[in-house]
Amino acid sequence: MSPKIPTSRIGRTAKFGGLVAGQSARWVGTQTANRFRTDDKADEKMGERAMDTANEIVAQLGQMKGAAMKIGQVLSTIDFELVPEGERDAFKQKLAQLRDDAPKVDFPKMRKVLESDLGGSVSTVFATFDETPIAAASIGQVYRATTHDGREVAVKVQYPGVAEAVETDLRNANMLFPLVKRLAPGLDVKAIAGELKDRIGEELDYEIEAQHQRTVARAFRGHPFVTVPAVDTSLSTRRVLVSEYVAGVGFGEIAGLPDAERDRYGEILYRFYFGLLNREHLACGDPHPGNVIFTPDGKICFLDFGLMRKVPELYLEGERDIGRALLNEDAVAVHRQLGKLGYLPDPESFDVDATYEQLRGAGSWYLTPGVLRITPDVVREVMEIAGSPRSPYFEAMRRQTVPPEALLIRRMEGLLFAVLGELRAAADWNALMSESLLESGEATTELGRAEAEWLGQPRAPAPAAA
Repeated sequence: MSPKIPTSRIGRTAKFGGLVAGQSARWVGTQTANRFRTDDKADEKMGERAMDTANEIVAQLGQMKGAAMKIGQVLSTIDFELVPEGERDAFKQKLAQLRDDAPKVDFPKMRKVLESDLGGSVSTVFATFDETPIAAASIGQVYRATTHDGREVAVKVQYPGVAEAVETDLRNANMLFPLVKRLAPGLDVKAIAGELKDRIGEELDYEIEAQHQRTVARAFRGHPFVTVPAVDTSLSTRRVLVSEYVAGVGFGEIAGLPDAERDRYGEILYRFYFGLLNREHLACGDPHPGNVIFTPDGKICFLDFGLMRKVPELYLEGERDIGRALLNEDAVAVHRQLGKLGYLPDPESFDVDATYEQLRGAGSWYLTPGVLRITPDVVREVMEIAGSPRSPYFEAMRRQTVPPEALLIRRMEGLLFAVLGELRAAADWNALMSESLLESGEATTELGRAEAEWLGQPRAPAPAAA
């Protein structure tokens, strides 16, 4: 029996309120008791409290789905300063279950949504329909079906009542952020809350996601190593999204491949997400393993374009200017541009050299020339600089903010980095970044030259044979 999704405003507000009040009180109790404990014992108790918090967030927000569940997914990408270092990875992994282990809703309930939106029975619309979902996400489930003209399709159906639930969640989101603020005192929760409300509100409308998917599919049509499923607009509605079914294997099945094959896939992931941002001005907020399929022809098929943001060209050019200043080792320009975009609320209070070194450390994986194999250890080392209380830049980071326009860009970058670490992929990431940001940048890899040819750009000469 699948859990019922509470849809009433009172029921969902009570869930939020109970979670926040209970956990806040227990955190205060633990911190008070820790005054009388040894450092080791206090650290142990803080770790226990962190995992208890994660368990309750996963249980309650996962059951609620909707915006509540999406908020939990976003929280899994944030470093919580009050969680002991030894427990932080486990804490974030627990929250990440909201992304990877979404509970399923029984098909009879999903059938009502499907038939209501499509205006007919499942058998009338589809020749075959497998009632066992092949994927479950925060606001819907995906099924495999066949159309009457013989096409295999993936059918994403929104959970019943989730629209009303999301509306309530978005109003209640502010109740959750005091708990988030307790775990991450330096976080600009107001900016994150506003951006989440805008993006999640859009994600609820599958017609908007269909527009995003068609835009991305058109932008990558005929690409040599990227594919995006075509949307069936005649069968898609606000709560149902039907697209081409693409066969292949998931992320977990390529983990044991030889280095060269994993490296190739890692470069494709990098080129897709940053190409989408730089060429199409679209920041994709969900670059995680569940949204890619590795096809038999060596391509990667990319899925799920609900959580996206169109980044204004003027703002995006400002972000590019930061990247160029970092590549050119221009500390003054880095500081000036961070202040201009809003990362530094009071730019004069931030040391120029320290701010530059902070960004160099956080972006060391793509700012250091030469081939780097990204492993989970590399990810942890970089993230310790980027968000740990042990970072020499931690006090400055507590005073910095993230502009709303950049929230999905930073999320994309961070999640992509983590995925590359899971893949243990190697590349000259600095060369890939330079290729897209510098006027003199030329493709230095086989994939880069293939993409340049596809774009109609002059290709750099192939390297001489050894």
